[in-house]
Parts: sequence; structure tokens; C-alpha cells
Amino acid sequence: MVSLLRTLQDHLDDVNCCALSNSMLATCSIDKTIRVYTTNDFCELNFSPLSEHTYGVHCCCFSSCGRYLASCSTDATTIVWDMQTGKVEVKFEYPGRTPVRICSFSPDSSYLLSGATDGTVTLWDVPTKSLQRTRAATEGTLVASAFSPCGQMFVTGSTLGDLRVWNLAMNQLCAEKDAHDLGVNCCNFSPQTDSDGHTLQFRLASCGQDSQLKIWIISQHASAGCMMQLLHTLTGQSSPVLSCCFSSDGQRLISGSVDKTVAVYDANQAVLLHTLTQHRRYVTTCAFAPVGPLFVTGSMDKTVNIWMMGEGEALPALSTKRPRTTQRGRKLPGHSRLPVSDWTEEDVSAWLSEEGMEALVSTFKANNIDGRELVSLTKETLATELHVDSVGLRGKVLRKIEELKQVLEGSDVPDEFVCPITREVMKDPVMAADGYSYEREAIESWLKTKNPCSPMTNLPLQTTLLTPNRTLRMAINRWRDKR
Repeated sequence: MVSLLRTLQDHLDDVNCCALSNSMLATCSIDKTIRVYTTNDFCELNFSPLSEHTYGVHCCCFSSCGRYLASCSTDATTIVWDMQTGKVEVKFEYPGRTPVRICSFSPDSSYLLSGATDGTVTLWDVPTKSLQRTRAATEGTLVASAFSPCGQMFVTGSTLGDLRVWNLAMNQLCAEKDAHDLGVNCCNFSPQTDSDGHTLQFRLASCGQDSQLKIWIISQHASAGCMMQLLHTLTGQSSPVLSCCFSSDGQRLISGSVDKTVAVYDANQAVLLHTLTQHRRYVTTCAFAPVGPLFVTGSMDKTVNIWMMGEGEALPALSTKRPRTTQRGRKLPGHSRLPVSDWTEEDVSAWLSEEGMEALVSTFKANNIDGRELVSLTKETLATELHVDSVGLRGKVLRKIEELKQVLEGSDVPDEFVCPITREVMKDPVMAADGYSYEREAIESWLKTKNPCSPMTNLPLQTTLLTPNRTLRMAINRWRDKR
């Protein structure tokens, strides 16, 4: 039996990854944020959301002790967060400023692995906050990684369909070049290991664009070296499988798919036990708790579902109506129900105070700044007319205005007007060879990486030629004029 305990609906865009520690749940999204909850009652922590990344966040993972959380993004950074304070412990800049798709801690938390769109993999030394080593791992984009339970090996998977096993010196131990036709999407080790005194064996799950979930045996022998052998092929889902994870005891295996389902398997017998259909769009991520029967799934429907395996009393369900929030996650006051352009001077003053800019209240009141004036402010206006001398304060005001407009008015933006990379309304849309339109600056930066692939499909681009999408630009401008 599987029970749905709760549905979290705080993200403003696709949920890309979920991670569980003994006491916390972390989720990350295309909306550039990481949200952190306590697993006692699934309330969001006071320092959440974490908003340091400037582009969508692809992956997040906890250290084994739960003290640290790592996240990685298209912005080419991998950030380690202190989960006691919510502050940045260290920000690793990826070599070559390449978009980072995956990250994973070693079991002892000494190392942090990052993988990028150019096919390189990088090992960071966490205690010294330094780069340990980096190397080219594949010709495709790295989209999957996992450390073995012993911590002496790790596996990478790419859009070319290969699974490769490496040691910490980044020497390749073995490889399965055609593990998944059309590409690997995720891989995960079972926590359980077997040993006969001479050979150490691990079970690895992987899933891919071929709509299959596979279980492999990876054997490490002192003299014979490393070998990889296919044990089971599971076909319980009808579309590409995007995520997979073993339970803490290795007895269960879950996977999420483009067909919007979550499949639950008996990992030993390779038998499908349950098919869960509560998500409305692609299921992009799944994760088990380090101990116990709790697991979570995330989706492109912007929700995170929390499940309990086996008998158990479900917790009260959250309301399906999510309150409007600021980028800091706080509820906006009553005036937030109005369009910003309709705010009074008192509404603007209340907003300034809430955002920690009380020092500007008297200045804004003296100059009769209402909502319409607020959204039209520029650096020049702030400096010359309102005499805000602090460069930092001027920058903060403008950033908060942009955040305000995105949160309060973002739901009215047609999806086709939003760049898939930046998740912001496009100013100069161009069409790439994959048939999708992007903000010119964002896709040009993306294409500078080695062997660029489509940000939407992960497939290689036949050409890097970009075509101005004038029709879309005109439509966006008309939409802006009507606001």
C-alpha cells in the first residue's frame, strides 16, 4: 500500500529535483529557487527559499549527515548551503563557466561531484573548498551521477546513452556505452552491498529515453577489476523514464516518467507493485528518505508529492490553493491582490517596509510614489530625482521591483513568451535548430559550451545558427503594451 500524505505547491515552475535527509526535504526548480522543509510537519523553514542561483536549478542533494545541501544550475555554479543557517558555505564556479546539470556528495561528504553540459565531470574537495580534478567524461551532456556506497567509485550517465564507472582519480574502470538508447536520464545505487571476501558487488538502477528502467550489477574484484552486468530490465512505464531511486533497505525501487506516473517495484523480484497517477505532468524526480518508508516525487506540474510506503495514517492534506508569496517566501499583505499599477502610496510604503527598505518610506511618500510610479522607476530617477545616493540601495530597489512584477504578474505571462533557459519574458527571441525560441543572450551563452545540445530535448543540435523570431517579438511587445 502507498499513501499520499501531502502535496506541496510552492514552486512557480517545473520541479527538477528532490532530496531527503533525516530531518529535511529540499526541492529545486526552474524558478531559480531551492525550497527546504522539515520532515516533521513539512512546513517550510524560515530561511527558505534559497535564491542565490541566477538561472534554473537542475539538481540538489544532501550530505550524509544532513548538515549541508548542494545545488547546481545553468548559471555554471554548484553551491553548498549550511542547513543550520541557510547561508552559502561555498560557491564553486565550474571551469569554463559551463552550465552544470548534476551534483552528488560522496558518502563521507569529503567530495562533491559536478557534471556539465560539455561532457566534463569535476570533483571538488569539500573540506578545503577547492577543485580536486576535472576531466572529459563523454561527448554528450552529463545528466546523471551517483557515488557507490563505499565512496571509492562513482557512475556518470549522459545524453548519448552511456554509463561509465570511475574511481576517485577519475580513471575509467568500466563502461556500458549503449545502456539506454537515446540517452540516460538518471542513475542511483542501492545502499546494500554484497561481498564474498574477494568481490564487492553493488546494484545500480538507471533509466532513460528508451522508456526502460534497468538494474545492473557492478562487481569490483581486487585482481579482475571492475565489471558491469545487466540484471533486470523493467518496462512498467510507457514513456521515457526521467528518475529512479532505491529505498534505504534496497527492497523497493521507484521511478518517474513522461507518462505522468510513478512506478513502485519490488527491486529483488523485478515486479511492478504500484502505479501512482496523481501528477498531472511529467514526473521529473523521486527520492527515498535515508531511513524508513517515506519518499517524494516532483513534477513539471510544479508540485511535490510526499508518500508513505506501507500502512500509515496520512497527514492532513495541504490546501490546493497556494497563497501568493514573495521571492523570500513570505505572504504578501492584502494589497497584493491588486495589480501593482493600482497600488496606493500606502501600499508602496507597506511593501518597502516588508522588504527591509524602511529608510526609503519617507522619501517615497514625499514624492507621492504610488504603484504606477514604482514600476516605472529607473536608476537615473532614483539617483537624480529621489536622491537615493547609495548604489547598493538603488540596485536593491530595482531588483525587488523586478521580483515583485514577476511574482504578482507572472501568472498572466503566456508560456511561449518565456525563455526556457532564463524563465523570464524574452526581449530578443531567436529560434534554434531544435525548433524552440530562446532569449538571444541566453542561448548564445549556452551554445559556447563544447558539443552543445538542446536545452529542451538534450539532443545534439545540428547547427548553432539562430534565426530572429520577429513574429514572437511583435506578439510579446503587443502583450507588454496592453499591460
